[in-house]
Amino acid sequence: MSKYDELKSHLSSNQYTWLVTGVAGFIGSNLLEELLTLNQKVVGLDNFVTGHQHNLDMAVADAITNDGDKSIADNFTFINGDICKLDDCKKACDSVDYVLHEAALGSVPRSIDDPINTNQNNIDGFLNMLVAARDAKVKRFVYAASSSTYGDHPDLPKIEDKIGNPLSPYAVTKVVNELYASVFARTYDFKTIGLRYFNIFGKRQDPNGAYAAVIPKWVASILNGEEVFINGDGKTSRDFCYIKNTVQMNLLAATGDHPDAANQIYNVALGERTDLTELHTMILKRIREIRSDVKESEPTYRDFRAGDVRHSLADISKAQKLLGYAPTHKIGAGINEAMQWYVDDLG
Repeated sequence: MSKYDELKSHLSSNQYTWLVTGVAGFIGSNLLEELLTLNQKVVGLDNFVTGHQHNLDMAVADAITNDGDKSIADNFTFINGDICKLDDCKKACDSVDYVLHEAALGSVPRSIDDPINTNQNNIDGFLNMLVAARDAKVKRFVYAASSSTYGDHPDLPKIEDKIGNPLSPYAVTKVVNELYASVFARTYDFKTIGLRYFNIFGKRQDPNGAYAAVIPKWVASILNGEEVFINGDGKTSRDFCYIKNTVQMNLLAATGDHPDAANQIYNVALGERTDLTELHTMILKRIREIRSDVKESEPTYRDFRAGDVRHSLADISKAQKLLGYAPTHKIGAGINEAMQWYVDDLG
């Protein structure tokens, strides 16, 4: 039995209270679904700037389908609030055992367009959450860090203790998050864990908007018969990580009992990389297996995007050793599941 299977068995018979910030977003709503499925109590905080009510509705509905018990919906309490307001953070953290802090303004391009707003949410809001969680004496504070922290460091794979210079305002905010978490650990004996996400994808990832991630944006374009754009020559590579692996990491990070598990940074990834041309081929092939009316098409290559790194690949051995992380979905399996969801949702 894997470490995560052991954890799920424990949670199914032991109820805790979890706070998920950014709960109406992509990752937050998937965390909500899993926690409700495991009969946990969940407090969700979101201001709907980038999240959506339909994500909450689908997450609760999917959890009921997974568990078969409609009453688990009663375990979810939603707070319409803002991490930039300390009072909202304190209210959300009251009587909570674990915090999974996902709320942030993501996107490198967005941060380049509006660095002040990114800073306010990702640094001021982050500090508010740290203070509120510390004062509430939560057991552990797990937060969304980012692979952008590696910046211009050339080594592959990326190892947690070797970072370079940040390449965007967004990356700067994520570096500061890690520094603040480290200071809180040393100064207040407050247990934190940062999860450096590497290109997470899966169901409920929004394909709309100027700052949509590459996979949902491409899927929507393919289904709508629109042109698909690849920034650069197509050889740029990423370590794409399916959402179910990410959910596993969050719950293992919050509860991990290894003596060295807390006050650490971990890569959240698959440990394999795929270039963008390969990715497009995989997505198109899977969509055409589901929808035979979708036509073959070639992507259009255009200029590289400012602030992007050329290659990204994570070393996940630290998470495997200290948390028992064992990815259940390689990119092919993740694409197969995600494309079915997108075709059903967008088609």
